[in-house]
Amino acid sequence: MKSILFVCLGNICRSPAAEGVMTTLLKKHGITNVLVDSAGTSAYHVGDMADMRMKDHARLRGYELNSLARRFDPMDDFKKFDLILTMDQSNYNNVLRLAPQEELKAKVQRFTDWCKIHEVSEVPDPYSGGAEGFELVMDIIEDGCQQILIKLRD
Repeated sequence: MKSILFVCLGNICRSPAAEGVMTTLLKKHGITNVLVDSAGTSAYHVGDMADMRMKDHARLRGYELNSLARRFDPMDDFKKFDLILTMDQSNYNNVLRLAPQEELKAKVQRFTDWCKIHEVSEVPDPYSGGAEGFELVMDIIEDGCQQILIKLRD
């Protein structure tokens, strides 16, 4: 596995948080040969920074979210990434539907399938909620990213 793409709806909360956490973990463990990025299935926020609330909750845990929102590009992203991790069932279905070839669908997985501590089927979208939602998202993302790191180190 040399490249990982995290995908949510608008690419301003969950997927940039996952990108930031994974990037930090990789640097911390001296892993420099893995490309990490994030994208959204919608174009609502293309070019925007991550949601300030998500950035604040990530920063409190030692992560910086510096990416700009972009839309998932099926022709480029399926070619470029070995693993495409979606944050919820809707994103999963949308990304699978966009696969230009049937065999590329094998690259798409649910992010929560990597979690060991949190038994959840989706990373909830915190956009319309309060601080507790952003903290829960960070908990789930740290859980899944730790498991990805273990796999990469093996």
